[in-house]
Amino acid sequence: MYIHLGGEKVIRSSELIAIFDISIEKSSKVSKQFMVHSQQDKRLERIGDEEAKSIIVTKNTVYYSPISSSTLQKRARTLLEL
Repeated sequence: MYIHLGGEKVIRSSELIAIFDISIEKSSKVSKQFMVHSQQDKRLERIGDEEAKSIIVTKNTVYYSPISSSTLQKRARTLLEL
């Protein structure tokens, strides 16, 4: 199964590790360090030109998505129910 992350980006649901609201980046030093480290390792990808609303962590890549974390979580939950 696949999850649409916004724009033209779709990932396999089996690659998904976590979905976070963008506010976690500003409220947690550990999260900020993780994002900086991901960017340095060239594993960080921004989806589209819109403001990011969520952070999606997969096995190989971290994404900034313009879709809210609650919407993405609903999509992921729907796939688990199938």
